[in-house]
Amino acid sequence: MRIIGGEKRGLKLSDVGAGDMGGHLRPTTDRVRESIFNLLINGSHGNPIPGARVLDLFAGTGALGLEALSRGAMRVSFVDQGTPARVLLRKNIELMRAMGATDIWRRDATRMGPCRSKGYDLVFLDPPYGMGLGEKAIASCLEHGWLAPDATLVWEENTKPQVPPALDILDQRAYGDTIVTLARLSQ
Repeated sequence: MRIIGGEKRGLKLSDVGAGDMGGHLRPTTDRVRESIFNLLINGSHGNPIPGARVLDLFAGTGALGLEALSRGAMRVSFVDQGTPARVLLRKNIELMRAMGATDIWRRDATRMGPCRSKGYDLVFLDPPYGMGLGEKAIASCLEHGWLAPDATLVWEENTKPQVPPALDILDQRAYGDTIVTLARLSQ
């Protein structure tokens, strides 16, 4: 795994090999991550990354949030309740030298609780596949004010997710067994 673009382009991140199924670590491949960022940056919906406050749910290795940081995001908050994920997150944040622009929260992404700051502009959502956790996490974020008024969400699943009515789908594409859905909070 490496950072694909931006200021830290080419930086090698900590490797998890094929993933840690016990810790539900299934890193987004470089190819899929590059495709996601091409959709975000070059899509007809406007580039949401520069200056964004980013929320990376089910963060795992943190590769999505760190890629956003490399490409101009202002701050990234990583949410993962797994110990193996948080260990890798810390290593990767240190490799990026991004301690001052990141937070790591040990929290269940499906039970976020009240947001104590303004909402996030860009949200990455890469839950364990096939468990319905993405839907629960989005419902929790909507209920507790985690999304900025024009927030963009990037959701990875292995099937087309049940996107709640509060979100408008901007784009949806399949990459092997991964379906990436870009959505925006409805106005």
